[in-house]
Parts: sequence; C-alpha cells; structure tokens
Amino acid sequence: MRKTSTLVLGFLLVVAFAMIGAMAYQLKANKEATNDSGAPIEETPTQVAGIVHNPPSLDDVPDGPLGEAILRGYELTNDTSNVLRSEAATTADGEARVNELSCTSCHAGAGMDEEVSSLVGMASVYPMYIGRSGQIVTLEERINGCMVRSMDGQKFADDDEDLDAMVAYLAYISEGIPVGAELPWRHLSNMDDVPVPSIADGEELYQKSCIACHAADGSGTGSNTGPALWGEGSFNDGAGIARMSKMAGYIQNNMPIGAAGTLTDQESSDLAAYILSQDRPEWKNHAKDWPHGGRPSDIMTKDKRDAIKDGTIDWNEVLGKN
Repeated sequence: MRKTSTLVLGFLLVVAFAMIGAMAYQLKANKEATNDSGAPIEETPTQVAGIVHNPPSLDDVPDGPLGEAILRGYELTNDTSNVLRSEAATTADGEARVNELSCTSCHAGAGMDEEVSSLVGMASVYPMYIGRSGQIVTLEERINGCMVRSMDGQKFADDDEDLDAMVAYLAYISEGIPVGAELPWRHLSNMDDVPVPSIADGEELYQKSCIACHAADGSGTGSNTGPALWGEGSFNDGAGIARMSKMAGYIQNNMPIGAAGTLTDQESSDLAAYILSQDRPEWKNHAKDWPHGGRPSDIMTKDKRDAIKDGTIDWNEVLGKN
C-alpha cells in the first residue's frame, strides 16, 4: 500500500491540472491584490447553485493502487494517532509523531458528517489564502498545519505517500464540488459574540455533563469516542480550536452528543473557558503567525492561562469587548 504508485500520483496530477485552469486568475489576483497592511485580500467564494453534501461511498472506491491510496487516506483521517503510532519504530517515536487525537476527533466520521466540521469539498477549496499563515496555502500544507497544531506532532514529508493518500481521500469525498464553491456546511462552529465566561460555572457543567466521554481530568476515553481536551495528549495552543470563539462555537454546535444545539451561548462560553484554561502543549511559533496583522485576541496562550490562574485575566479584552 505504501509503495510508490504512478497511478495514484497520476490521479493527483489530474486533480491538480483540473483545478489550475479554474483557479489561475483567482490565485494571481490573490497574490497581487493587497490591503493597507500588505496582506493579500481574501476573495468571497463563488456561489454555486445546487451544491449538496453527498460524498461518495467508500464502497465505490475504485480497485487498484488509487483505491488503496483512498482507503489509506480514510484510515489515516479516521484513526490518525493509532495508525501512525502503531507504525512508528518505537513508542517514543510514535508519541513524537502525533498526539492522542485523530482528524475524526474534530471532523466526525472521517470528515463526512455534514454537521460536525465536514471535510467534504476541501479539495475544491484549496489552495486558499489563510491570514494566520499570511500566504496562499495548498491542501498539503493545510494538512501539515493540522499535524503540527491540532495533532501536536510532526509534518509529513513532501514526498510521503501518506500525505498523498490523505489528499487522494479528500479529493475522493469532494467529487462533484466545483472549485471555489461556497459550501453551506463550512464555518458552522464559530461564535461571533462570546459572552464573558465563568470558569467556575464551566467546571461545574463539565463535571456534570462531559466526564463520561472526556474524563474528569480531560484526558479523554479515546480519539473518536471522547478525545483528550487538555494535557499532553491534546491539541496545542496554536490550533484553531484553542480560540474562545472557535471552542465555544464548536461546543454549542456539536455537544453534547445526541443533544447538540441545546447549550446556551453562556454555557458554551463557560465550558470553553474552563477547557482552555487547562494546561496543554505550547505552540512555539505564535510570533510567526498572522504576519500581516489581524491576530485574534481570543487565542488562549500560556500567558492567558497563567492570567486565569492568578486572577488577572481581562475577559473583555480577550473577547474583543473593550
């Protein structure tokens, strides 16, 4: 499965060439257009009628090397930590390679659940400009961004066949979605106006409603059943979900399982603050993020966690209410 396959590479090249023609003008414009800070201007995605969330079944994956790559990509997406750790030379190598999470920890059903941060259509969205990176980012680069932030691990090498496999899988579940289309299932897990939280109330609600899946100490019960929410096995504070607006939005949109959408804005904010106040791995490159400005104020870095502990946190400042 891991042998180099010209058919797999050929498929990826076909996908890339198909995208190039449609995106050439847009990418050129993104690179040339600038705002006052010198950053490329993000363009509004194209509105395309009839876009539906209908990824093809894994039962219909083609035979041969291409199908093997797609299924390998599914396996890596659905059970990232267990797969990569089990194939590492040593336990220490596996733990350095990836934390205890999987892509499914945030993107349910290996990214095929429409309601929970679906990955369907992502192969049609990238390349795209990302303010945090300050540049146009490819799908491969976006995957590696998750590997070092959400997965608190190591990037895939550019020629790693596992990276090709993940791209093949994402391309497969994105079949039929035009390049640049607006996907109605994107950006659902964000809270635009986060209430000032009470960490004490968040802790009380967590102990009441969350420990069955995520454990009292936040260590979780499994990457796909109750992922680690803090501690060494969880995401680092450079991950997108380490922002209050992202965590509160994700909690409200998706939690608790079976009763999503029942938590109020205040409850979701309280839970997010409690979770993000806990110790977790530190991202070492915060200073390099948002090079063209626009850094969000609600990234819960170690400095903010320390301010919570010593009682000096200014939530109005963190949440942009000042």
